[in-house]
Amino acid sequence: MSKSYEKLGLFYLGKDVDKETMEATEALTLLKNKNFTTHAAIIGMTGSGKTGLGIGMIEEAALDNIPSIIIDPKGDMGNLCLTDPDFSASTFEPWIEDEAESKNEETAAYAELTAEQWKAGIENWDQERERVERFHAVEKTIYTPGSSAGVAINVMNSLESPPSEVMEEGDALAAYLKSTVTGLLSFVGIEADPLESKAYILLAQILSKAWMHQEALNIEQLIGKIISPSFDRIGVLSLEDFYPQEERFVLATKFNALLASPGFAQWLKGEELDIQKLLYDEKGKAKIAIFSISHLNDNERMFFVTLLLNRYIAWMRRQSGTSALKTLLYMDEIFGFFPPTKNPPSKEPMLLLLKQARAFGVGVVLSTQNPVDIDYKGLSNIGTWFIGRLQTSQDIDRVIEGLGGKIGSVFSKNEIRNILSHLSKRTFFLKSAHLDHIRLFTTRWALSYLKGPLKQTEISQLMQEKKREQSALMSSVTSGERIHQNFEPFQKIDTSIPQYYEPDITGNNHFLPTLCAKAKVHFYQAKRSIDEEYEYLLELPLDPEEQHIDWVEAREIDEDFSSYPPTAPQQAKFGTLPKTVLEDKGLKRAARALEESLYRTKELELFRSVSPRLESKAGESRMDFVIRLQDSLNESKEEAIEKLQEHYSKKEKILLDRLSRAKAQVEKESADTQNSLIETGIAILGALFGKTTPTKIGTAVRKGSKVLKEHGDRGRAEERVVEIKTALQELEYELEEKIDLLDEAYRIENCEIERLGIRPRRSDIVIEACAIVWRVR
Repeated sequence: MSKSYEKLGLFYLGKDVDKETMEATEALTLLKNKNFTTHAAIIGMTGSGKTGLGIGMIEEAALDNIPSIIIDPKGDMGNLCLTDPDFSASTFEPWIEDEAESKNEETAAYAELTAEQWKAGIENWDQERERVERFHAVEKTIYTPGSSAGVAINVMNSLESPPSEVMEEGDALAAYLKSTVTGLLSFVGIEADPLESKAYILLAQILSKAWMHQEALNIEQLIGKIISPSFDRIGVLSLEDFYPQEERFVLATKFNALLASPGFAQWLKGEELDIQKLLYDEKGKAKIAIFSISHLNDNERMFFVTLLLNRYIAWMRRQSGTSALKTLLYMDEIFGFFPPTKNPPSKEPMLLLLKQARAFGVGVVLSTQNPVDIDYKGLSNIGTWFIGRLQTSQDIDRVIEGLGGKIGSVFSKNEIRNILSHLSKRTFFLKSAHLDHIRLFTTRWALSYLKGPLKQTEISQLMQEKKREQSALMSSVTSGERIHQNFEPFQKIDTSIPQYYEPDITGNNHFLPTLCAKAKVHFYQAKRSIDEEYEYLLELPLDPEEQHIDWVEAREIDEDFSSYPPTAPQQAKFGTLPKTVLEDKGLKRAARALEESLYRTKELELFRSVSPRLESKAGESRMDFVIRLQDSLNESKEEAIEKLQEHYSKKEKILLDRLSRAKAQVEKESADTQNSLIETGIAILGALFGKTTPTKIGTAVRKGSKVLKEHGDRGRAEERVVEIKTALQELEYELEEKIDLLDEAYRIENCEIERLGIRPRRSDIVIEACAIVWRVR
């Protein structure tokens, strides 16, 4: 079987099924990957094969370097991590242990049997070891928010403001704010009405004001702002009249109880919820991020899904438009998150994605057991439907009704109803806006081993190495040589030196000195239309023995220190300041040293590809540029392949027309030869039995000669058919060869990426503030 579909942007989902025999045919079920930008839904009861189909889609996307983010409420999608190109029995052992025990089988023998079965299954579906190898090489991570089983993900560190693309569009911002606030309140068990809930209105006001000032809040800061907001009126009412402090304190205690609970610490561990980094590695290669949430309660699930969808939307709105499929968002069980009647926090962002994601090359795939689990507004935005075995006749009727009046010429409504009632596992109807007719197909064998839902212990075992790597990385970030300090209640510091004190919510009352600064650096280059300004907040821990200030060792911080109190708390003790700082009036030397350091070390980093010609945008990382370059190459390759196919389809049509005429000629010559043979045979028999004249014998001889001539004509016609068939075969080989050349030509590995740097002028560096900031030890 030709594997050219892998270079044509086609997903190999299975094989078509003959509706009469219900057996798989040799016709492959292929769907253009870009068709998924109009989104898809998989509907089928438990045991219908939904998970296998979904996993097959994710595998196909990964093989096309299309990344996926997966929301996994049941725990099945972690099966994507269960691959082994060597099909080793020892690899399969931990995966089949429970099944072997339930069947009273010896583990090692059962593992060997399963490995052989999986290898045979993959090969029987015309898939080679190389395919498994390529998918195995794709980075896959199972994240378990709020749990230490999988890789930790920090979703609560900050309620960051959405990007300018969302902030500047009123409807998008309103939807983002609404889902964020309702999600937060659901986390503490409050089901809020946006029009009537005082808690909702207060939090919405707090967040909107913070976002307008580009301020990222964490939970501790949110609690503080609930008790003491930065505003004193809501609408025309005073804050105290609308929401008295006693009531606000009750709301604050709910979030404080959450913060103080032992399990909450897990929500604050791990890497940031950065969508771009979840989708791609540093080289721009696609990744698969699986968020397993089966261990969470309903409120926690709703909060996390809402937060993730909002972050996804924020990332999406920063992308450039494209008609190609750039990434998949897959949800394995939509029940409860997108209902037709209620309005949970997750509903609005999901609906927004279904309406807008297509323009950004994002495909959403939703899986559910029941068609009524999906909001009717969402249904109209889904272009492709995969319908498997259904549970009730009512479900079947709903699906047939949903397919609309235009069923297509291949199946009648009664046929669909009958087939749906008796569908076997792994068999689905495919109805797509991109196909002329409904198709019936059975899914291909998955490259991943389909074990079923993973337990927390199994996830922990699978992610053991990744957790070690993450732990080592976090340790390297937080570790550092601890500075030895003596703490004193008082230290004489010149009044010209600004000081700020980090709020101490621990009651520790011991403070360590740091040198902090706020600076702005302007980068300008007319020929590239670059006019960018960056603000830096820097912090440098101070050692009492420090001889000179070296800003190279400073780290960037998020929070503006100038918002801290400028007066020291009572009975506090302070670490010793170095002499070089104490003698620096107004910290002028430190400011000059920072200016020099920024001039020497800061530059606006840009990247450029020579062929195709493309330059990075200001602030775009190398990884982001590589991904954008890859997207550009994919679109160009797709356009080139479509032009090539159009050119060759014309050639194919000419040959097919010739073939049709040649076959017709063969049939005609065969019929003429047969008639002549009959006539000649009759004449010769007459002569043999003396029932004819010499004239008739001569006629028979002449007819015999004609038969020989017609026989030669038929032979030449048959040769012509063979020649045309050979030409068609050669045309197919030629097209495949040219597609291979295009695939090679548009590989990102062929692109030479150059690094450029734009340095600031000294006059473009402004030190706005430099101060001693006392940090809680």
